[in-house]
Parts: sequence; C-alpha cells; structure tokens
Amino acid sequence: MKKPSLTSNTFFGGAAILAASIAVVKVIGALYKIPLGRILGDVGFGHFNNAYAIYNLLLMISQAGLPVAMSKTISEANALGRRNQVNRVFRVALIAFLVLGSVSSLIMLIFAQPLANLQGDSLAAPAVRVMALSCFFVCVMSAYRGYAQGHSDMVPTAVSQVLEALTKLIVGLALAWYLLYLGFGSEISAAGAIGGVTASGLVALLYLMVRHHRRSRPRSLPPATDRPERAGRILKTLVVIAVPITLSSSVVPITTYLDTIQVQNLLQSALGYSEELAVSLYGCYQKAITIYNLPAAFMVSLTACIVPAVSAALTKKDKVGAGKIAESALRVGALLALPAGVGLAVLAGPIIQLLYPETNQEVGTHCLLVLGIASIFVCIMLLCNAILQANGRAALPIWFIAIGSAIKLAVNFILVQVPAIGIEGAPVGTLACFAIVSILELLAIKRVTPHPPKYLRVFVKPTLAAALMGAAAWGCYGLLSGHLGNTLAVAGAIVVAVVIYALLVVVLRIVSRDDLSLMPKGEKIARLLHIR
Repeated sequence: MKKPSLTSNTFFGGAAILAASIAVVKVIGALYKIPLGRILGDVGFGHFNNAYAIYNLLLMISQAGLPVAMSKTISEANALGRRNQVNRVFRVALIAFLVLGSVSSLIMLIFAQPLANLQGDSLAAPAVRVMALSCFFVCVMSAYRGYAQGHSDMVPTAVSQVLEALTKLIVGLALAWYLLYLGFGSEISAAGAIGGVTASGLVALLYLMVRHHRRSRPRSLPPATDRPERAGRILKTLVVIAVPITLSSSVVPITTYLDTIQVQNLLQSALGYSEELAVSLYGCYQKAITIYNLPAAFMVSLTACIVPAVSAALTKKDKVGAGKIAESALRVGALLALPAGVGLAVLAGPIIQLLYPETNQEVGTHCLLVLGIASIFVCIMLLCNAILQANGRAALPIWFIAIGSAIKLAVNFILVQVPAIGIEGAPVGTLACFAIVSILELLAIKRVTPHPPKYLRVFVKPTLAAALMGAAAWGCYGLLSGHLGNTLAVAGAIVVAVVIYALLVVVLRIVSRDDLSLMPKGEKIARLLHIR
C-alpha cells in the first residue's frame, strides 16, 4: 500500500485559490512597478512610493482586521443556519467600512500637502490626493470579500485581486507615460500612475458588487426564522476580533511610513541634500525594493498550506508529524529563497543595469546587493510566522517584528546621516531587521514546538548549493559580458545558475518526496527526478 504523503491534502480548496491569486498579483505588480520606474525616473518613482506609503498605512489601519473578523462571524452564523444573522453582520460591517473608507479618503484629500511635507517630499501631494479615493474603494471592497470568505468562497477575492492588478498595470502605466508625453512634470506623472491604482479599486469593487447581488438573489429557501443580534452587539464583536489583528498587521506599514519620513529627512537635514536629490535617491532605493520583493511571492503557496497541515496533525495528536511538516516547509522554503537571494546579490549590478538603465547605478547596485540577502530572511520569516501561527503562537511574531522594526529605524538613523553611506544605509537597516526577526522566530520555534525542525539538516545543504550556484552565476556573467553584452550575459548567467542549482539539489539529495509534497505538482516533480 502506498504511504500517504504528510501533506497530501493540505494544498486544496480556498487556500490554493487564494494563494495562486496572490502569487499572480505579485508577479503582475512587479511587471507594473519595473516599467513604471523607468517611465517616471528616480524622482517620479520617489513621489509615487511616498504617496503609496501613506495609502498603505491608512488602509491597513482601517481595514486590516475587519474583513477577517467579518468572515469569521459570518462563517459561524452560516454554520448554524442563521441567515438573518449573516445578513445583519454584512450590513453592519458594510456601514463600518463605508465610514472608515470615507474618513481615510478625507484624511488623504484634506491633509495631502502636510502629509507629503512630513515625508520631505512636498511634490508628492498631487499623488496623495489622487490616491484618496482608493482607500474608500478598497474598504468597501473588503466588506464584499469578507462576506464571500465567510461562506468559504475565495473566488471573488481571488478574481478581484487579479482584476485590481491588471487594471493598475494597464491604466497606471498608460497614464504615467501619456502625462510625461504631454510634457507634465514627474509629480503629475506620478499622480497619473496612482490614478491607475484608484481605477483598479473601482473596477474590482464593481465586479464584487455585481457578483454579490447576483448570488444573493432570493432562492427557493424557507424563510429564515433566527433572531439576529443587535447592530451594536455585532459591531462590538467585530471590533474585539479585529483590533488585535489590526495591531499586528500595522507594524510593517507603520515602519515603512516612518522609514520614508526618516530617510528622506535625514538626507536633507543631516547631509544637506536638496529635496529633489533626496527624493531621487529614495526612488532609486525603491526600485531595488521592487526587485527584492519578488522572492517572497514564491512563499505564498507554501505558507498557505503550512497552517492547515500542521494544525491537522496537531488535532490528531500527531506532534511528530507536525514537526516533520514544519521541517519540510522550512527546507523547501530555503531551497527556493536561498538561490533567489544569492542570485539577486551576485548579479545586483547587471540586473539594475538591465531593468533600470537610467537610474543611479552605484546606489541601485549596492541597495539590491544588500536587499538580495535580506530577501532570504524575509522568506524565512514568512515561513516561521506560519509555523508559529499553526502552533497557536500567533502573538510572538508581532513582538519580534516590532523589535526588528525598531532596529531598522535605529540602523537607518545611524548610517543614513553618514556622508560616505547616505541612502545606502537604508537597505542595511532592512537586512538587520529581517535577519534578527527570522533568528528570533527560529529560536522561538525551537522552544515552543514539541518536535522542532533540525536546522542544520534544513539549511546547510541548500546554503552550500546556493553558494556554489552564486559563484557559477558570477563567473558566467563575467565570461559572457565582454562578448554578448549585459542583457544576454544576464540571461546566460541565470540559465547556467538554474541548471547547476537543479543538479546540486539532486546530487546532494537536499529534498525528499515528503518535502516536495508541500508544493503544487510536487509528486510529479519527485517522480520526474526519481526522488524518494
């Protein structure tokens, strides 16, 4: 009889749909931001990201926890057949989202100039104003997403996210390019790019509203007889569930917002840079950030299946099985994250030259080199978060991320105002933040889980393979660049790196069949590579 895989049933249903959509959205997001950075230039890209940081902060505070609270409350009522309660929860939540969205939008609209000035980028105000309506659209959207998720229907969320990303890509790039073509400055072109974000929110919201009203038409069901709770009681329940989630989710956007304020103001006050130069350097740094965010997209599918797999094993009192799943997840995550991060680091200069030929090459290269290593720790942190959450320790990552964020801001403060370092100190702060967070979380997993992973077995072989791969990529680029030019040399180095890494994975027997079962099509990959 065939031995069942440890996680044969973990990558399924709603989690799979949502994870796939998030991965697609992240890829589309990269396709959006990479050409956008070239269209807007360093200064315009700085304006764009400054406005986006304000938007992310207000959006996270206003709607991070409520959709989860809403879906949980609706799911519980739905399981009991309380249709009247479900409908009232939706109405109460929708009103709450309308209020929160309106307040967030008004803050961005009315205080656009002071908010932009606070970041040391007075010309970002037009982009902030254009972004204002996005908060309203996304908040209202969250009510419809929460309702669908409460019915275990992840399709509306997945489709609306992809619609958002595609609309932002098409409309944002078109508006940014057209406004520059008409002769407008970088701040107006950045506002045009932000217009794509606002348009994407409207398109996704319209889709969700139409789908919701089509699905909620009266059906041949007997009248509901349950007595729903009062609106005030429902709102209190939603708030109690939402507040802790909001607090935990807000740490990163708050840190990102403080980072935009701190770095650009330090460049101006401590180093005497003009506002335009500070924003330009920050825009260059953000271009490296866009590339650095890519490896984390590949962790989405993996983290989506860790929680149900570990939780299911613990429910069956199979603590050994839960430990094996956590170890396999970390090994597969390291298998993906290490080559991606090392590749970004060793080919930082050629990649920046390929994707952003008009940016500040020295700054961009240094930033991406450091951020490439940081991306490895980000991936490990995401995996550890999922493992801790599955083991009922969801509060620990909040404290660790808060500690890491404080360290990031401290490192920024020390390094950015050193004339010889400047903006290049910002990615060092990011590296310090996520390295410390991931180490703290690995130590926590070792202490709080019954059968923790064996870290030497998890990390040693993938690290060795990634290091050899990185050396091969660096050497191959050096050999090819003098004959084929940068583009073909980068492509050749990547192909060689992939082949060598794949061979090393097989030769060093880094993964097992159980490890691969965590990944989509993992069983087929195992059979193809004759992995047992």
